Amino acid sequence: MPTKIRLQRHGRKSYAFFHIVVADSRAPRDGKNIEKLGVYNPNTNPATIELDIDSALTWLENGAQPTDTCRAILSYKGVLYKKHLKGGVKKGAFSQEEADAKFEKWLNDKSSKIEQGANAIGKAQSKAKADALKAEAVANEAKAAKVAAKNSPLAEEVEEATASVDEATSSEEAQEETSAE
Repeated sequence: MPTKIRLQRHGRKSYAFFHIVVADSRAPRDGKNIEKLGVYNPNTNPATIELDIDSALTWLENGAQPTDTCRAILSYKGVLYKKHLKGGVKKGAFSQEEADAKFEKWLNDKSSKIEQGANAIGKAQSKAKADALKAEAVANEAKAAKVAAKNSPLAEEVEEATASVDEATSSEEAQEETSAE
């Protein structure tokens, strides 16, 4: 039976998360599966991936073919690298202990890179939020100054003076129109 490692969609509309499963290649996408290997949630930043590495490695060694997306996920989590190292051990290029040490070093480097990326994202979001708050404070101060100027007694006197000037000019224009007739 040809098997595939693929994603099985779950979740609501426009908010999907996926189970990483081993299934018969002839089965429907969300149909019966042989084994659930993990979960992939692309809605978080960075994406959340929980994967049983040993089980996935066993299925790869037994001939299961991952889809393109699952291959990327397996590579990201180090399953393909572990398979590569296991092949080197079988050929006698290095010992199992050396392979385990290389894999642990790779995992530590990868986790530190992921953590740095998550920290950078968090800093960028907090900086954007702080900038938005500063811009809002400046806009609020401008509005408050405008309201204060409008409500001050001098503003009322200026408004009255401009109103009386407007009335005077309008009455002069009316007199000119009546005299012109």
